[in-house]
Amino acid sequence: MASARHVTVTKRIHLISGPRNISTALMYSFGNREDCRVIDEPMYAVYLSKHAVEHPGREETLASLSSDMKEVKNNVILAPYNSELLFIKNMAHHFIDVDHSFIYTLDNVFLIRNPKQLIASFAQVISTPTMQDIGLEKEYQLFQDIASKNNKPPIVLDSGLLLQNPKAVLQSLCAQLDIPFHDSMLSWKAGPRKEDGVWAKYWYANVHKSTGFSPQKTSSRDLPTHLEELYLKAKVYYDKLYKHAIRN
Repeated sequence: MASARHVTVTKRIHLISGPRNISTALMYSFGNREDCRVIDEPMYAVYLSKHAVEHPGREETLASLSSDMKEVKNNVILAPYNSELLFIKNMAHHFIDVDHSFIYTLDNVFLIRNPKQLIASFAQVISTPTMQDIGLEKEYQLFQDIASKNNKPPIVLDSGLLLQNPKAVLQSLCAQLDIPFHDSMLSWKAGPRKEDGVWAKYWYANVHKSTGFSPQKTSSRDLPTHLEELYLKAKVYYDKLYKHAIRN
């Protein structure tokens, strides 16, 4: 993170992702820049406080973060920081039943993943995920809303394309964000980071073993039969977003 004094945030990069999309790896990538501070899912407790979903570490998460959306917005997302760049990682489904008008002032980046892989991975933690859990429908709704406000589609990253050629895709991403690319974004030390949320022990096992962008062996796991219907519905939204994704 930036250590220079009297530095203020000039760009707030706002990642809107579904779960199990390598979003934490992307957060680590930006966290490895000297000019960037990262924030891990500041709206998680807001979501849990509004929805009776059984997530591992639910009570720990509620105790660690504010569940007041106004406070999260003003004191975390839009707060001053001693860093030129701020990277905020958020989950699309955390925006359900939330006023999201503040995102129009941010540099939004949407991260998507083939829903067959996404759902199969998510099911390892929560066995019967719903469309709300995986966030793809909400992600597409937010994408359309931002596009209509800005008269152009926001940036989209596909995790599969990113893993094929991390450097090329990250260079294109930085160019679209109008920031320089740093080679430090391509690798990081294995293990947890101080920015991790308290839920990391339930969700971040794979990324903690990683030192860079690389496909996981688990990416080829089979989709459970009972989740095929969810996959087909999710694929509709994925395909609409994928056509906007940065190509390597």
